[in-house]
Amino acid sequence: MPTIADRVYDNGLTVLDTEANAIHICSSEPATFAAATTTASLGNSTSVSFGAPQDNTGAGGGREVVMAAITDGSITASGTATHFAVVDTVNSRLLVTGALTPSQAVTGGNNFSLGAITVGLPDPA
Repeated sequence: MPTIADRVYDNGLTVLDTEANAIHICSSEPATFAAATTTASLGNSTSVSFGAPQDNTGAGGGREVVMAAITDGSITASGTATHFAVVDTVNSRLLVTGALTPSQAVTGGNNFSLGAITVGLPDPA
């Protein structure tokens, strides 16, 4: 198995730091930008901030970036939020999705917050 240098991982993860500009909470895991931002979206925040790539010291090693906690999310529709979706609205790209644990019932017109989210790429096995 080839060894992949940190630079290769970092350039992939840097997209989150340089292009991600919104996060949506969703009623299901979206597979497209349109689903993340319209059909599955229950709310969003544009206060997305990822740090620079760093070593992942957990199991699997590799590299990771951490998104700062969100405190100013706006809920736009009622439902059960089961996933998050980080998007690049400038280029209409879905960048990363993940499950919200636990899922949460939300009501339109309210606000939401999320803890920090870590996105990583493990070292090859």
